[in-house]
Amino acid sequence: METIISLHDISKVYHIGSVEVPALGGVSLEIHRGDFIGIRGPSGSGKSTLLHIMGCLDRPTSGTYMFCGEDVFKFPDSKLAKIRNSRIGFVFQSFNLLWNENAVQNVMLPLVYSRTNNKRKRAVKALEIVELSHRLRHKPGEMSGGEQQRVAIARAMVKEPDIIFADEPTGNLDSTTGSHIM
Repeated sequence: METIISLHDISKVYHIGSVEVPALGGVSLEIHRGDFIGIRGPSGSGKSTLLHIMGCLDRPTSGTYMFCGEDVFKFPDSKLAKIRNSRIGFVFQSFNLLWNENAVQNVMLPLVYSRTNNKRKRAVKALEIVELSHRLRHKPGEMSGGEQQRVAIARAMVKEPDIIFADEPTGNLDSTTGSHIM
């Protein structure tokens, strides 16, 4: 199986003034194409920090991170941005939707910098997959929390990335919808 992610001894320490706050300590993990992995732990245990590091949104304090065989943290920020835009989908815990844009526009957002044709068609298809075809023109403020979450999931899927990271992906969904989305 192709290894998508290989983490070795990843640590993250935040510096708040003169105080060091350890968030991760020595995490090692491999994820292969087709794997479906859940990371569980109590609040404050570093789950979101780990997702941000794997999603190339943050850099570890120490350790090695290989993404599809490349040591991504040797890359400049511009190359990390290209990886995030073309190969990684992310569903944030707070969704990060644009409140003045409708569902289709929010889902199209990751396609803005791509050379993808039929951006609107792809966004509509992604919204259909998460059963929101009836809410295409609705803005986040006109949707329930569960609908907003499904828009965020459709946005993560629209690029057909190598991997999708989701921070509490079904937290606002009922059990039936959560099962369908997963």
